[in-house]
Amino acid sequence: MRAYVGTDVRICRSYNRKMSLTYWYCGQTLLFEPEARHTMENPGNKNKLQHKVTQVHDLLRKHRLTEQLAHKDDSPRKALLENIVHRQNLAELDQHLALMHAADLAQIIEMLPPDDRQLVWSRVIERCGGEVLLEVSDAVRLSLINNMSQQQLQLALEQMDGDDLAYIADDIPEQLLSERLESLSHEDRNWIRESQNYVEGSVGDLMSNEMVIVRAADTLEQAEQKLRGLHELPIHNDKLFVVDKRGVFKGVLPLESILLNDPGEFVADVMQPDVSRFTPDDDASESAMAFERYDLVSAPVVNARGKLVGRLTVDVVMDYLRRTTNEDVLNMAGLEKDEDLFSPLMDSVKNRGVWLVINLFTAFIASRVIGIFEDTIVQLVALAALMPIIASVGGNTGNQTSALIIRAMSRGQITDENTAHLFRKEVGVSTINGLALGTAVGFFALVFYGDIALALVIAVAMLLTLVVAAVLGMTVPVLIDRYGRDPALGTSVILTATTDSIGFFIFLGLAALFLV
Repeated sequence: MRAYVGTDVRICRSYNRKMSLTYWYCGQTLLFEPEARHTMENPGNKNKLQHKVTQVHDLLRKHRLTEQLAHKDDSPRKALLENIVHRQNLAELDQHLALMHAADLAQIIEMLPPDDRQLVWSRVIERCGGEVLLEVSDAVRLSLINNMSQQQLQLALEQMDGDDLAYIADDIPEQLLSERLESLSHEDRNWIRESQNYVEGSVGDLMSNEMVIVRAADTLEQAEQKLRGLHELPIHNDKLFVVDKRGVFKGVLPLESILLNDPGEFVADVMQPDVSRFTPDDDASESAMAFERYDLVSAPVVNARGKLVGRLTVDVVMDYLRRTTNEDVLNMAGLEKDEDLFSPLMDSVKNRGVWLVINLFTAFIASRVIGIFEDTIVQLVALAALMPIIASVGGNTGNQTSALIIRAMSRGQITDENTAHLFRKEVGVSTINGLALGTAVGFFALVFYGDIALALVIAVAMLLTLVVAAVLGMTVPVLIDRYGRDPALGTSVILTATTDSIGFFIFLGLAALFLV
């Protein structure tokens, strides 16, 4: 049995014969099966995390309810009763939070409204506040930091090493960061200062200085002794990095090579010289693709002179991909930055307002297109009922194509050589879909309105609109990218408005020519 002593509660755990895990809290026994022991053992189980969120919500609701009841008590012992109830409720909440991994706590904190978020956050700062700050989104991290006292933030920063501090250094007040740096080694201080000079989204911005280095002239036995002399291994340490006496990178030494070869052999004889490596200025997205393509766990980062300056690991790459994916989803809707679900009202208004104004402007353009054909619509009211079909299907086609192109661009799959082929393919897909859907909607118009000319007009309009939407779905993100902007930024807003206007113009223009 091993015992863990926390802030408010003693936690003991042991395994019974069925390998179940038992926790005792202040005389209360809770039994968990092995698969429920820890979220990290089964990180893909969304239901378990949702269950934890529900439990936290229930405890917070119970906390508020019991405090309200205690507050209504008019007895002389009201203050004592409120204090006892408060302590009991918080003790129960602490017991529940103590079971959770920092990553789960971070996600739960992001899902809570402001008051509940601050209460939960105040209960975990002392135990793992630093880890939670590293796990939450940028927007939530800023809100937590802004609402923390100086003492609380200092406590959280003390739980972080130099590499962790470098990750969030830009979010920490300069004075507190400087005070924390004074307690670090000279090497860590230099590392944090240097990391702040790298461009966001570069390998240098993501790399770590935690790595195990050996010399090419060492023996495998010396490499093994170096490993055994470490207090702990860096995370995701699947290989050692080999350098010469000047610090120039020469190759990698996988851990299995140390185990499977004669201890007397030299590192230079068994190392792998030809491996994936990056420079601090490399684009992080391209490096992430290399991690996926070559199934990398870690990789060396070297400067222009070939000297080893850092290490890139899969966990940081995954965090970067998750963050950029979230940003792309928001950008597609015209949100320019990561927005906290429970951010202040005016912050959300400012974040969303710009693209709504742009959308309003483009909607006016679409309305003027309709206004041009006002007389045509008055003479044939059926056109007004059929217009939304053109707009809906055309907008969806454009968004499908743009999503495919943006994903391909993010993976570096769009080149000058394959653009023409991709263009022909997308036009072909939209043509076939346009013929099929145009036939269907033409038949619909014929059945409901009994007008074969109207049916032919809307069928042709559907075909032309889908082809135009596919062309725009390819060109809009490419043009945005060529102007140095994120191709996902506002593409959906621009594309929908453009396809609506052009679709209305095609449909109503054909109607004006052939029906009126």
